[in-house]
Amino acid sequence: MKKNIILSILILFVINLNFAQIDRTKQPESGPDPEIKFGTPKTFKLKNGIQVLVVEDDKLPVVTYSLRIDRNPIIDGEKVGVSTLLSAMLGNGTTNIPKDEFNEEVEFLGASVSVTFSGGSANTLTKNNARVLELWSDAIINPLLTEEEFDKEKAKLLESLKADINNIDAISSRVSSALSYGKNHPYGEFTTEQTIENVTFEDVIEYHKKYNIPNNAYIVVVGDVKTKELKAVLKEKFELWKKGKLPANPEPLYTDNVGLTEINFIDVPSATQSTVIFTNNTRLKQTDEDYFAALLANQVLGGGSEGYLFKNLRDDNGWTYGSYSGLGSNRYGVSRFTAEAKVRNSVTDSTVTEIVKEISRIRTENVDPQRLNDVKAAYLGNFIFSTERASTVANFALGQKLNNLPDDYYETFIENINKVTAQDLKKAANKYFKLGNTRIIVVGRGSEVVSGLEEIGFPINYFDKFANPVAKPIFNKAIPEGLTALDVVNNYVIKVGGRKNLESIQSLVMKANVTIPGAPFVPEATMRQKLPNKYSQKIEANMQGQKMTLTKTTFNGERGYTEMQGQRIEFDEKQIENSKNVKGIFDELYYSADQLELVSINSVNFQDAYKVKVTVNGKESHRYYSVESGFLLSSEETDDNNNVITTNYGDYQSVENVMFPFFMELPAQKLEFKTTSVIFNKELKDSSF
Repeated sequence: MKKNIILSILILFVINLNFAQIDRTKQPESGPDPEIKFGTPKTFKLKNGIQVLVVEDDKLPVVTYSLRIDRNPIIDGEKVGVSTLLSAMLGNGTTNIPKDEFNEEVEFLGASVSVTFSGGSANTLTKNNARVLELWSDAIINPLLTEEEFDKEKAKLLESLKADINNIDAISSRVSSALSYGKNHPYGEFTTEQTIENVTFEDVIEYHKKYNIPNNAYIVVVGDVKTKELKAVLKEKFELWKKGKLPANPEPLYTDNVGLTEINFIDVPSATQSTVIFTNNTRLKQTDEDYFAALLANQVLGGGSEGYLFKNLRDDNGWTYGSYSGLGSNRYGVSRFTAEAKVRNSVTDSTVTEIVKEISRIRTENVDPQRLNDVKAAYLGNFIFSTERASTVANFALGQKLNNLPDDYYETFIENINKVTAQDLKKAANKYFKLGNTRIIVVGRGSEVVSGLEEIGFPINYFDKFANPVAKPIFNKAIPEGLTALDVVNNYVIKVGGRKNLESIQSLVMKANVTIPGAPFVPEATMRQKLPNKYSQKIEANMQGQKMTLTKTTFNGERGYTEMQGQRIEFDEKQIENSKNVKGIFDELYYSADQLELVSINSVNFQDAYKVKVTVNGKESHRYYSVESGFLLSSEETDDNNNVITTNYGDYQSVENVMFPFFMELPAQKLEFKTTSVIFNKELKDSSF
């Protein structure tokens, strides 16, 4: 059945570069290292413990405030997510000013004000500084926390968790942290539907009282202010924030790595790609002697488009859009090294092998001198550029305090980067990239990737989506003897209404609401089809009372085009040929036995499904039919860029004795289509296409 609504986003970048005539055969001579001199922010402390850092900068008539409440990480146990709910509720009015009035005044002043569980920020024009500071301090000290707002934010968070249940990025992030640190560690615990259900409004209120105290808070101020005047205002506003008893949260503990490298596999049967994450825990601090060598080692391995990982996996092999590494550090000496990529299922095992190769390379080979110089130059370029911003001075000063850095730490930063040798870098790589004690987290479709992973030779341990150990899943169940792909397809035709009924349908008009993540509106999609191959697809949204077409695709049987935001692109020959080859509304009516292959039984959205390979005009796709209901659960098609496009179907409802899916999802794009109306055999003029 043709139910896919295709969204196309065309991005065109045209870059014209003009270069002067220069001799490119000679390496430019390096000039002297720039001398970085940081001014010392003016500091003072309020009676309630708040430490204030001020950088006066009158170049522009603006003032920026940031608040950092410094506390050790918290273990929330059975109520993980309480801080997330609290943060979502903060900044929406105060006990003195209702939410709407508060937000309207902030907007009227041309300011921005935010408050979170860990701090907040405010930005304002100098002329409005006094009032914005008053609003911000009121929101911090006297937030409006209502049960109505709590219920609203709780429902939103639960919906978000449900939407991400099969998202491989969300799963890999959650499981890799939990396995690295342990689920009872502040860096390893995670939010679930159950932990959110455990949180009450009273919990949020108590949590705010317990942790929202100024004892160890910092306020950083940058902009057009005078410290003496500012001090008086901050004392007036923020000393109303009363000290409390510091909660006894111990520092997070270091967790040992695995004894030998292993693969930790999480099966997601609906996944069309795999996420691969190499990770090991580290004790790195900014005060360590080899910190700068470690920074550069990470840059060489996977710090950007020139890194070993990117060059290998993207440039040389074309398996991914990008592959990167990260090396964390903090004052507790509790963090992680990671190297990761998201790739097609078919190259998951090869990706693991190549990442092993690149990590081994940086541990055993001295980096090329030119590459090392280039990495240093790029890193220092970004550093020097950042120092041109006044906020950098204040934030660096705060970082010095929080991480116990020496006074000249940032003034000697360039020198310390440039001192790193290839031998220093290799030594740091061996210390922090623990190839022999690595967890290789792989999230993907087990039926397609596990056999290849087994051949690599690392032991494989299996986990569910919430980091619980499980037995090795049964990936491919036995197909009933004598069952053919044509049997499965014919059964589908019977289950959704029967061949005679489906063949009587000559046209289709369908409307659906489209859910787009982060969008402040809900577009409406309209699809029209008329036998044999005429179709149009349009997505519209109401913008300030005006209906706006976001995208439109039309084919009239001979030619077609896609239109987006007023730009029209005509179909090319291949698109025209593909559109002409469409035979009707219900694809399954036209399949023949020689076009079908019954591949396996897989789990799709927690249901057993027959996987059927379909080959039409030399193009392969896969369709998954429920073993129990016979309905189509999912389809996979490969586009011209070799990307697999998955569409999931559900909520089948009867329309004129035809079972039609009222829910469709494109999981990779996080798009949902909820059908609102379906009309069969409506008269459609050819001029409509």
